[in-house]
Amino acid sequence: MAVETSPVPSEPRRIIRPYRPEDREAVRAICADTGFLGRPIDAVFEDRELFADYLTRYYTDREPESTFVCELDGEVKGYVMGSRFPQSKSRYEMWLLPTLVLKGLWRCFTRPYKATTRSYMRWIITKARQENPFTPPDIAHFHFNVRPEARSISASRELVDTYLKYLRDHGEKQVYAQVVAYETRRGVRTFERYGFRVIDEREVTKYRDYYPKKIYLFTILKDLALNPSLYGVDLHQGHSDEHEAAKSRPSKK
Repeated sequence: MAVETSPVPSEPRRIIRPYRPEDREAVRAICADTGFLGRPIDAVFEDRELFADYLTRYYTDREPESTFVCELDGEVKGYVMGSRFPQSKSRYEMWLLPTLVLKGLWRCFTRPYKATTRSYMRWIITKARQENPFTPPDIAHFHFNVRPEARSISASRELVDTYLKYLRDHGEKQVYAQVVAYETRRGVRTFERYGFRVIDEREVTKYRDYYPKKIYLFTILKDLALNPSLYGVDLHQGHSDEHEAAKSRPSKK
């Protein structure tokens, strides 16, 4: 399954297609290059290998059929990855996470890591679990990242809609995601307009030394039976609600 956008003169050729094994290094690089609020993770956590292992290894190595990539002129620039088998992912992480922790502790003393990386590791050990919002245990999930030069509303829509169609084709009824939001970015209303509802949120403190305002991690849930695409019924309803609200406002004279 692949979605190809008709080429427009002077615009890059974009293709959304299933993940292939040869995409692995490109996907891992994108993960690290967008891991710090859309920017490279290196300033916060220098071990790109461990970072990519934690966020992508299960998806690329154990459930690759649930990953899709965005190509721009033949080069992988983004991805959406997720899982239809959360219990399988949990079992895999029971082996993976201790392995990553031991490897990180070993490197902390043998490299050694910079102070910023050690601070990030302390946050993981002492605060990460309590700052992670609730996630439904038996529902499919996803996350996506795109390089800055390839980011656009249309690219995000095609990427996410491709994954949502994949879920529908396999009989999934719901999907959730975890999304970082802060005061100058997305809000609850934005999630709702695209058919997601917020089921939990927590403030995330790991970036306090780098960003002046509070940052939150939201868990958002979408009912695929109600609206099976990123754009659709909910967005039109949002426009309708705004229109009705505008009509009810008293006019200024």
